[in-house]
Amino acid sequence: MSDRIDCSIAALYLHPIKSCAGIAVDEALLIETGLQLDRAWMVVDADGNMLTQRDWPRMALVRPTLRADDMVLRAPGMLALHVSLDAVEAPTRVRVWHDEVRAYDMGDLAAQWFSDFLGARLRLVRFDPEQKRLSDARWTGAVAAENAFSDGFPLLVASRASLADLNQRLAARGQGAVEMARFRPNLVLDGLQAFDEDQLDEISIAADGGAVRLKLVKPCTRCTMPNVDLQTAELGHEPGDTLAGFRADARVGGGITFGMNAVILEGIDRVLRTGQGGSASWGF
Repeated sequence: MSDRIDCSIAALYLHPIKSCAGIAVDEALLIETGLQLDRAWMVVDADGNMLTQRDWPRMALVRPTLRADDMVLRAPGMLALHVSLDAVEAPTRVRVWHDEVRAYDMGDLAAQWFSDFLGARLRLVRFDPEQKRLSDARWTGAVAAENAFSDGFPLLVASRASLADLNQRLAARGQGAVEMARFRPNLVLDGLQAFDEDQLDEISIAADGGAVRLKLVKPCTRCTMPNVDLQTAELGHEPGDTLAGFRADARVGGGITFGMNAVILEGIDRVLRTGQGGSASWGF
């Protein structure tokens, strides 16, 4: 096996609001917390606790569109909601997993929109860019990896080959194919064999102005979210049942995994684009 493998960016995804629909983009700016505007907003309950599709699958039907000055949110049966990219309202504190962090409330109109659609008293908040929320050092080592409202790492990396392999297995079980968007990655790579990403150490992408270097640090364990149909918000059993048959990873206590969490070693303020080439080194 060669020490390095050539690869390229096949797709880029932003998820502006945690657990709401993602957006495929042609380019994205890399900042300290990952891709700019990824998981920058979050829906919280009356006590400031995060909402996710794990318990609220209808969040998958909230579809954002990013424009120059605002983000437009659409959902079935709802008028469009316009959320400013440059304005926030009152400071607040919210909880994302076990972290209590500073954030900004996005106002009563946004709160009423989410409350009406999801049927509970809810607020929309934006991450405070002055807040330092770090990934677990047990996985990142000396790298102080910042996050906004992501689960725990700035970037998630997957590969087209891995999805193709999974879909072949689903077909063999008489199940329909699933789209990459169910796994909510940021970078999707071409040039790898199925699940090569499990064993990679670093990825270097030739971006404008220099390299972007990422270190793959932790397999991404999967809950029920990939089982949510993104068109209907119905919760099924696939692809989770199929993944459970071959994707247990001892590194995360036998958890079922798809994709790798990554941290940034180099390349802050550089732009990633689909089609950019690079290479990866083996690790693990």
